[in-house]
Amino acid sequence: MSQMTQTSDASRFNAPAEDEDTIDLMALLGTLWRGKWIILALSLLGAIVAGYYAFRVAVPTYRATTQMALVLDQSPIIDIESVMTGVSSDTSSLNTEMEIIRSRELVSRLVDELDLTQDPEFNPDLRPDAGFALSDVVAGIINLIAPPEVEETPSQAEIRNGVIDRVREVISTSIERQSYIFSISAVTGSPVKSALMTNTLAQIYQDDQIAIKVDGTQTAAVWLSARVSELRTELEQGQNEINDLRSRNAMVSPEAMIALNTQSVELASQQQAAELELERAEENLAEIEAVVVEDVAAKALAVDDAQLRSIAATAAAGDAAAVARFDRRFQQLRQQATGTRDQLALRVSDLQAQIDRLSAQFDLQGADLIKIQQLERETEATRVLYETFLNRLRETSVQIGIQQADSRVLSESIEGIYVAPRKGVILVMGFMLGAMLAAAIVLGREMLQNTFRTAEDLEGATRVSVIGQIPKIPAKGRIPTITYLAEKPTSAAAEAVRNLRTSVLMSNVDNPPQVIMMTSSLPAEGKTTTAIALSQNLAGLGKRVLLIEGDIRRRTFSAYFPDATKRPGILSVIAQFGKEDDRAKAATLDQAVFTPEILGIDVLMGEKSSINAADVFASGAFGDFMKAVRAEYDYIIIDTPPVLVVPDARVIGPYADAIIYVVNWDKTTKAQVTEGLRQLSSINLKVTGLALTQIDPKGMKRYGYGKGYGYGAYGGGAAGYYDN
Repeated sequence: MSQMTQTSDASRFNAPAEDEDTIDLMALLGTLWRGKWIILALSLLGAIVAGYYAFRVAVPTYRATTQMALVLDQSPIIDIESVMTGVSSDTSSLNTEMEIIRSRELVSRLVDELDLTQDPEFNPDLRPDAGFALSDVVAGIINLIAPPEVEETPSQAEIRNGVIDRVREVISTSIERQSYIFSISAVTGSPVKSALMTNTLAQIYQDDQIAIKVDGTQTAAVWLSARVSELRTELEQGQNEINDLRSRNAMVSPEAMIALNTQSVELASQQQAAELELERAEENLAEIEAVVVEDVAAKALAVDDAQLRSIAATAAAGDAAAVARFDRRFQQLRQQATGTRDQLALRVSDLQAQIDRLSAQFDLQGADLIKIQQLERETEATRVLYETFLNRLRETSVQIGIQQADSRVLSESIEGIYVAPRKGVILVMGFMLGAMLAAAIVLGREMLQNTFRTAEDLEGATRVSVIGQIPKIPAKGRIPTITYLAEKPTSAAAEAVRNLRTSVLMSNVDNPPQVIMMTSSLPAEGKTTTAIALSQNLAGLGKRVLLIEGDIRRRTFSAYFPDATKRPGILSVIAQFGKEDDRAKAATLDQAVFTPEILGIDVLMGEKSSINAADVFASGAFGDFMKAVRAEYDYIIIDTPPVLVVPDARVIGPYADAIIYVVNWDKTTKAQVTEGLRQLSSINLKVTGLALTQIDPKGMKRYGYGKGYGYGAYGGGAAGYYDN
């Protein structure tokens, strides 16, 4: 059971008071409110610095704007196939024109025309020495650490390029939406210079457009002139070749070709008729030759001849003379058929020769005619192209001297208007930046703050009640501190100790504590002073009070009570309760205690021991000593060493009825307090309460804790209740 209790008590010092991921908005606002004076001071400082920059350091700048418009309704030199065209109206082309205006080519002309290389605003080498500046100091320190390389004197070209870059930075262009109107702006330190730069750049842009057109037109004219000469030569050559062909073939014409074709068709028709007659003649001859010579009747039937048929009847009767006539007539008809056949064959051959001759003549004249026609078409095309280019050459030559820019100036800039610095905005921004910086400092300080400034913080971190808040005693030195406590019983410090006394005595109403142990995390936390002040305050109740110096390692009581250093100490008194050998060196309590008249308490000083202090307090003799002093005194206050330094406090703790754990205001860290309480809790020592000591009223105000907040009750509105 005791182990579970021990674990529970120890864990409560390690558990966070609240979820670390939760942001307390009210706490955040409270922190900012406590730092309101810091925020106000830095805000005013930021505004002052911003005002100094705006009114004394910043160079005023002026913006001038020249408004122009693109002219898109000009008639081109020729149609869409023209060599030269104007500016297109699409967005990409307009944006391209805006970049052309800011191009290095045009800006370099502006620099040369206005001689801006001699302007200190764009040529830093011409600026006068600004005198001593913080930047010079920083540069000097940097040069000492890392000496810079020796810089060569810039050439005129480098200076000019630098000026061009700076001029480009101050020039801007913009296009009005849904229009062909654009603006050229310049921001410089002079209103007149800004206007002069924009107007001059606009004129340079127009001149550049005209120059480009003139150059293009001249280039086109040269090209057209050369092309016209070439076409004239081609036209002459084609015409000469046509004339030569016509002179060689005088009869070559479409009409002659038609006549030849008609004649050829007629000859072909005659040839076909002759071939039919030849075919019939051959058939007739074949029939004649196929007849048997002895058969007179058959021969008469085979030959269609009236005379032969008349002779055939007489010859068939056997008349020899008739037979002879019949044979002679048959042979005569046979020879006639053969002659007719041969004559028709010759005619067919002659007609074929005429047809072949006409075909050859037609083919030759047709080829010449086709060539002549082709040459005529090519020559005609060359003539049309020649006339077109000749006309364009004439138009181009005329327009060389009348070119116009594709833009015009709508409104020239008269004088630049003031644009910067915007002093009001700078003042507001400076004020806001100062406020933001101050808020960051206040919040950062609060986040980095690892100590305790208020009882609420201390209780929240430890979950142990704060039963006392002791202000810093306004006395220098330990002895003056005791004098102050005795002579100022109604001071704020005395009242704070009185409140601590009340809280301790009321911590257990049924069994008020008699032995009160004072301890802390580290030395110099005001533990001894608080123990002395509490003892003196308890003595004010008419009680017997014993103050024991339990820190026998450091023994700081001698600085408070130098007159008691020659008296026996606590070890001598404990010795009478120890071994018999130690009793010879022992001293009684009456012999050892020292009673300062100014405090009215008994003080038992510490002594140097060859034995470890923890072993002394863990001995049975110390227990018997505590029983003895309980019987003699109403209250015993034991000032013990710090918990985190030595284990003495944990050894003495079991003999105490109440334990007061002292925490130095804004000095002892949270980790130190938590660890000290954990060590006491690990051996089941319950701390009665915490005492926040050495509270600085000025420090509370400096951190923004006003009246009624923590220790603030002891100052401000409650100051009339206490002595200063």
